[in-house]
Amino acid sequence: MITIQKHGIIIEKRDTNFECEGVLNPAVIKHNGIIHLFYRAVGKGNYSTIGYCTLEHPTQISTRLDTPILVPEHPYEKNGMEDPRIVMINNEFMMTYTAYDGVNALGALIVSKDLKIFTKKGVIVPKLTYPNFSKLAESKKDINEKYLRYNEHWQSHGQLDTNFLLWDKNLIFFPEKINGYFYFMHRIKPDILITKVKELSDLTAAFWMDYFMHFQDCIMISPKHTHEISYVGGGCPPIKTREGWLVIYHGVHDEIEGYIYSACAALFDIDNPHIEIARLPYPLFQPKELWEIKGIVNNVCFPSGAVVEDSSLYIYYGAADERIGCASTNINELTEELLRYKI
Repeated sequence: MITIQKHGIIIEKRDTNFECEGVLNPAVIKHNGIIHLFYRAVGKGNYSTIGYCTLEHPTQISTRLDTPILVPEHPYEKNGMEDPRIVMINNEFMMTYTAYDGVNALGALIVSKDLKIFTKKGVIVPKLTYPNFSKLAESKKDINEKYLRYNEHWQSHGQLDTNFLLWDKNLIFFPEKINGYFYFMHRIKPDILITKVKELSDLTAAFWMDYFMHFQDCIMISPKHTHEISYVGGGCPPIKTREGWLVIYHGVHDEIEGYIYSACAALFDIDNPHIEIARLPYPLFQPKELWEIKGIVNNVCFPSGAVVEDSSLYIYYGAADERIGCASTNINELTEELLRYKI
């Protein structure tokens, strides 16, 4: 078993309008010696904006803004900006988040050169109704029945009004181009999918139609072990190691008291990250502390950002959808442990 050290709560909500209900699921990146942390801040009415702070040490806040750094501005995000992730590719920061319009939750992109001026690029995942998704995805092979079960809320709205789209969340880029391609993960319950494009402008309706006609080839991570058997979803941006891409994701299983969200780990091929090399058969860590067990949503450890300092991997996560925690482990020991469980 891998050793995990939990460092406790590093960010709590404050009595300010924009984050009075909770802080959670941060995007994290180290640049020029400073750790930048962009977190989901929840105000009254479950309205989410993006808060910001810097860390002088992986577990110690240095500065923190008293107002959101990013707020909803467009119709596709009018009810909230949720669960950001961030990477830097070719000297450009790429922040992804879930844009929520009150009905649909879809992955969107923001770019920046300096983390001061941000340009919103809009939703970049497909905009499909469930019937259209199902028709395309099942054109060559039946899909897992869980896709219907987890997306059946569309059926309760009068035979799928065109306003109700398939939820596509947890949009996360790999931190560099691979063989000239942008790679990113995204999640349609119950699986994590992987996509590659030469240019982001290639993400057209025609591209997505062809993508879903080859849907089975696009599945990156499916539920496998007991702790993730209900569904999986993206976590931190992938981390490049000698052994492959280290992917920290979340796995969910159902118990009498409800869903349990755990942090999980897997390893993927450096040149073809669709190929899974290894996966831990047990959670990397899961809710154990009271502040991880009790909150807005109970029993949640939701990893979303990571920083490597020497050989220490610091993982930042939302705890019970109300606060932000940090856990660490030795990254070399983690990859060695993963290689004990090759696929």
